[in-house]
Amino acid sequence: MENYTKYRLKDYSELAALLEGKDNLFVIACNKCFKEFETNNEPDCEAFLKLAEGLDKTITGSAKADFLCNKYKAVKNLPDMIPEGTEHVVVISCGLGIQTVADVTGKSVLAAANSLNYTGHHGMALTKKACDACAQCYLNMTGGICPIVDCSKSLINGQCGGAKNGKCEVSPDKDCAWEKIQQRLAAQGRLDELKNQPVQLRDYSKVNFKVINEYVQAIRGKALEGWYGGIHPVEGKEPTEHKALVRFPVPETVVIPLSMHLGAPATACVNVGDYVKMGQKIGEAAGFISAPVHSSVSGTVIAIEDRPHATRGTCQSIVIANDGKDVLDETIAPNKSLDELTPAEIIEIVKNAGIVGMGGAGFPTYVKLNPGKPIDAVLVNACECEPMLTADHRMLLEYADDIIFGLQAEMKTVAAPKGIIVIEENKPDAIALLREKTAGIEGIEVLEVATQYPQGGEKMLIKRAMGRSVPSGKLPADVGACVSNVSTVKAIADAIKTGMPLIERITTVTGKYIPNPQNFIVRIGTPAAALVEACGGISAEDVLVKAGGPMMGFPQTTLETPIMKGSNGIIAIDTDCAEPQECIKCGRCVDVCPMELKPLHYFKLVGAQDWQGCKDMNIMDCMECRCCEYICSSKLPLVTMIKMGKNGVRGLK
Repeated sequence: MENYTKYRLKDYSELAALLEGKDNLFVIACNKCFKEFETNNEPDCEAFLKLAEGLDKTITGSAKADFLCNKYKAVKNLPDMIPEGTEHVVVISCGLGIQTVADVTGKSVLAAANSLNYTGHHGMALTKKACDACAQCYLNMTGGICPIVDCSKSLINGQCGGAKNGKCEVSPDKDCAWEKIQQRLAAQGRLDELKNQPVQLRDYSKVNFKVINEYVQAIRGKALEGWYGGIHPVEGKEPTEHKALVRFPVPETVVIPLSMHLGAPATACVNVGDYVKMGQKIGEAAGFISAPVHSSVSGTVIAIEDRPHATRGTCQSIVIANDGKDVLDETIAPNKSLDELTPAEIIEIVKNAGIVGMGGAGFPTYVKLNPGKPIDAVLVNACECEPMLTADHRMLLEYADDIIFGLQAEMKTVAAPKGIIVIEENKPDAIALLREKTAGIEGIEVLEVATQYPQGGEKMLIKRAMGRSVPSGKLPADVGACVSNVSTVKAIADAIKTGMPLIERITTVTGKYIPNPQNFIVRIGTPAAALVEACGGISAEDVLVKAGGPMMGFPQTTLETPIMKGSNGIIAIDTDCAEPQECIKCGRCVDVCPMELKPLHYFKLVGAQDWQGCKDMNIMDCMECRCCEYICSSKLPLVTMIKMGKNGVRGLK
């Protein structure tokens, strides 16, 4: 494989001439991309530092960066890196990195790589800046502004004289590159450096910049709008997005796991042989981060044993033979009106109803409703950014009034003056309906956002809706936010209005190999096999079945797993038979990671069992959204390795 290093250090004589008369240098080097990834840093920085030392130059500091061309991160990190007293920033990178450093720092930038005679490679970079791959780099003498790309005529011997008011005569919306060059060099006291510089003839046989730039723009889309990263996978929602909810028949036997939430599993409070009623508590919460479990039918407990579980492999579960009568437990009764209920009473209702986050995480909701900190807004996550699933979409359309009621209950509980229902733009019917129904309600807003995965992640949602970033290791409440999935909000409304605990949910059954996809209202404990069979079964062999969506769903080895509180979907899709290849450090995973991490490092660090290294690189911040794995050109199982890395970090003393 060709080694796409994209730059190399200038030779000694050229560097010596470059540094003549210049001192107080800060050196920053980019760890090269487009090559087989090694965890060690590139040697170019050390080589330059030795050369500068031999020339008796003062070095104010040095640093290395992955993907220096990533302007979003450069803006956040570079200004704090450069010490006071630095006169020139020496950049060891390709032309894209040099342009980024020049733009961000505003300082005199010296390009220590890619001489005018070097034939380099373009590659793909993580920047809105562009490179024409001309291998004739003038950035050192133009202050980091590229005359090839930034000038519409690609002039390399000064401006044409046709600029008006600083704008190009060819592209009136574009600044004149040469005026910018002269202004920058004048501000840095370097204008004389342009005199007597050699000018080469342009080699037009190189890669066409416009073709590359159009491709880059097409795949980036609105990647930096609202929050960093994200992807735009094929949505695949068409088979079920317009299908109304169907109430699924209650099975003869339900299997109710005692762990359907984050935290400690519930403890069974019934015994084999006991008769239980619908809505009766059968599992007690076993800690602060835990939730009770309730029977979804009336009938007899026939077993308490380990059974298949969609996300944990197996789990202790309560098996109930349904008597078909749906006898309600005596505790099921409507509560007082919302106006009469106190925040403490609402929290207790939510806690006793076993309500948890129903978007997949399963965090006990009553804990969120008692943040102990001021909350400025309650956000309803109605994005449903996961491809193929439409359970939340149908919930919005068919239970809009309950969603609004549940939101108002949350707002009252946490004393939030504002409620925001966040819906992606691919659900225009839901947006219109919710806006119509909330038009006269003070403090509630329906926010339409661009369709982008993983928009529904709490931190992404908060940044998009409120413009606030949740720091590493902190919670939404730390920035004045409380986030609930749309199905969770509906469950709160049910618990208050009817007294019914969380015993059913909406589940989408869909996928390429499901003949008749549907959206079902289904009792918790119903076997997944029954739902799949009702949709026509699975129409092929060697099919991947997942509980959840294609991105964050869990592969299933059996359909005997029951529907749980967080079961928003069952899908049947193609298996991924791609063979993993060596990481070439293309940087695409860094470009799409919404948590602003560097997933490629985790693959190497986990392989070396370097758990401290994983911790130092904030592996615990990963939300396992699978953007990195989706975009990986080497088809590496990054999320699997990240999960291993998290377990390793948890084991550190």
